[in-house]
Amino acid sequence: MLLATLAVGLSGWTFAQVDAADRPAKPASVLGQIDTVVVIYAENRSFDNLYGGFPGANGLKHMPATSVRQLDRDGSVLKELPPVWNGLTAKGVTPPVTQAQTEHLPNRPFAIDDPKGFNIGMDVTTRDLWHRFYQNQMQIDGGRNDRFAAWADSGGLVMGHYNGGPSLPLWKIARQYTLADNFFMGSFGGSFLNHFWLICACTPVYPNADTSPAKPSIAAVEADGVTLKVAANSPKSAIDGVPKFVSDGNITPDFYAVNTMQPPYQPSANPPPKGGNPALADPNQPTTLPPQTEKTIGDLLSAKGISWAWYSGAWQATLDGKNAIPAPNFQFHHQPFNYFADMAPGTPARAEHLRDGGLSGAAFIADIDAGKLPRVTFYKPQGSQNEHPAYTDVRSGNAHLAEVIQHLQKSPQWAHMLVVVTYDENGGFWDHVAPPKADRWGPSTRVPTIIVSPYARKHYVDHTQYDTTSILRFITRRFDLPVLPGLAARDAALTAHGSKPLGDLTNALSLRN
Repeated sequence: MLLATLAVGLSGWTFAQVDAADRPAKPASVLGQIDTVVVIYAENRSFDNLYGGFPGANGLKHMPATSVRQLDRDGSVLKELPPVWNGLTAKGVTPPVTQAQTEHLPNRPFAIDDPKGFNIGMDVTTRDLWHRFYQNQMQIDGGRNDRFAAWADSGGLVMGHYNGGPSLPLWKIARQYTLADNFFMGSFGGSFLNHFWLICACTPVYPNADTSPAKPSIAAVEADGVTLKVAANSPKSAIDGVPKFVSDGNITPDFYAVNTMQPPYQPSANPPPKGGNPALADPNQPTTLPPQTEKTIGDLLSAKGISWAWYSGAWQATLDGKNAIPAPNFQFHHQPFNYFADMAPGTPARAEHLRDGGLSGAAFIADIDAGKLPRVTFYKPQGSQNEHPAYTDVRSGNAHLAEVIQHLQKSPQWAHMLVVVTYDENGGFWDHVAPPKADRWGPSTRVPTIIVSPYARKHYVDHTQYDTTSILRFITRRFDLPVLPGLAARDAALTAHGSKPLGDLTNALSLRN
């Protein structure tokens, strides 16, 4: 019989918390019913930002006052939220919501789409927010989640969420299948690092960065290894302006790349070297990351002869010089395998595994419909369809992902398929749940995750503790792969802090022997 631990939240709210360690292991023959694993990786939304009102989930009704109330940089309680610096909406949105219109917001979460407030629907693109490695940790403030407004470039926008979630197509899919409400980003910070944690549970390195073109991008960090050194001319209060730092760099003092760097291969935001190989990115650019050599989940799958691929929306269009804003707005740093030496241009591995998803995912959808997906498939939508603030609005990206799922449900492979829809990171948006304490890299802020499958529990909210690496854990378990070092290190760190190892998604499934 399965063991369940009852957890009681605020206001008498109760849910059944099922931990991975409390369940007997499922036989390999049961998991073997799943032949195809599809991972859809969307962008930059915290759980509370989109699913804070989801029935049965640990949402906004259950938030503790200590995380709701935002503190200033000196630790005092803010009398009000800071203005949304430079306005709430993205450039070009008409009519705009200006900075002046956002002044004097109460110090608490607010609905961006509240008809009595800003009335900005989910079909309107809002501005971007900081989502960087050190700032994210400073915002979390040791698990109190009370300095999101203090260490942001977007002022009070960090506390924004949407009440209109039930109208989203993915919300409806989550109601039908399983929503995980205790799923965290794999690492602190932004998209760049969290894409690495999706494929290798590792943090990339820039060897000898102090003697390289990247030297100016080495961060200046306090002795705690978490806090950026604040510049002497930084505004003392969040009310007075965006914080300034001595060096808010992309690289740690011991040469790990934690904020956005560019791939060493095209497509890359950095051009080829002058007179050099046009398939490469100029290594003399300070943001070009040297090729990486850590083992990835792709390496482990290939070694066992298991087919896999990473589909990128607008990949070929971008290589052909047809990337444009607002569409497709291909994001170079969202393509993690393009940073690895074994996927260099001209290699057989690159030709086999890095695939064009097509404009609006057309090539990916064609393979879905034809039943030609590899056994492990990753899909990264183009920037205009991934829900990222400033790139796009919530609704259009959400609709695209729902359309992909509809095709998957009609695919010849559907009967034995598992689909995981998740978000790479929180995009700077506040969430009320503290991430578990583990290693230097994460986990971090909670993000939405939906498990869609004929084997998924129906109409279910899964409270098991997961993070992005739980996807790797499932793939590892299903295909009997070696365990990546980062997975073992994370579980050891969780144990050292009194937490259980992370789940591997099987608690979201109802499998038959």
